[in-house]
Amino acid sequence: MDGVLVIDKPAGPTSHDVVAVVRKLLGTKRIGHTGTLDPFATGVLVLLTGQATRLLQFLENDEKEYEARIRFGFETDTADSTGKITGNAVGMDKVVKILEETDWESVAGGFRGESWQIPPMYSAKKVAGKKLYELARRGVEIERRPVKINVSYLEIIHNDSSLAPDEAILRLHCSAGTYVRTLAEDIGRAVGTGAHLTALRRTRAGKFTLQESVTLEDLKSDATPSAYLRPVTDAVAHYPVFILPESRIGPTGNGMPTRIGSGQFGAGEWVRLADNNGKLIAMAKFDEKEKMLRPKLVFV
Repeated sequence: MDGVLVIDKPAGPTSHDVVAVVRKLLGTKRIGHTGTLDPFATGVLVLLTGQATRLLQFLENDEKEYEARIRFGFETDTADSTGKITGNAVGMDKVVKILEETDWESVAGGFRGESWQIPPMYSAKKVAGKKLYELARRGVEIERRPVKINVSYLEIIHNDSSLAPDEAILRLHCSAGTYVRTLAEDIGRAVGTGAHLTALRRTRAGKFTLQESVTLEDLKSDATPSAYLRPVTDAVAHYPVFILPESRIGPTGNGMPTRIGSGQFGAGEWVRLADNNGKLIAMAKFDEKEKMLRPKLVFV
């Protein structure tokens, strides 16, 4: 059972829990996801099944899009509402005054673009083979290397009727590996009140959006949950394509390269090899010197 499944993850279960549920519903063990969501987070979780799991490398670094709710006034040890308050909380009256006087566009501008971010201790990131959150739960804190991130879009909304006086909404587009909890915490420090996340929803992962997603409840209530699977090709539809002549499909399946004209692709560029119907035959790299497409992953 090969394909792509876009799940609207609910709050509560881990990403691994979601994978376990889908494995049972689809009756297949070969499933992987393209980017972890914290248990309290919701939204787009892209799963690949069967042969499509071989394409994880082409999706893991895709840009993500989020909408988050942030509360000002204090930090927590997890940087979200599931943790314990750390440090001294700022009184509500003072928080409200500070937030009303804050130039939010200026604050947002300070966090757009490339920067270095230190992964939080409460995260699934591994250091020396151990997940950071496992160490954090034991009260152990270790040094973490900063990771380069890119926030290509950031909007901070404070004046909204749906918000409490000490809240704001963050809307952002960011590189894979960006911790929105840490970003919220840094924004709280920038305005001088401290802050933590109270809600986080991923609205897009790469080209996959919430509008294309399905809930676990939808899957559970459908007699044929596999009907929600999208074609394997969808996982790499954002890569350039070369339509193979019928005579080259067999040789490509055997790992043989195909010679093409020059100027179509860049040196070392990944290219999707497909048949006339768009079916994925292989993922290949372009050998500029020999003007050949060399299959690296074959699907026939």
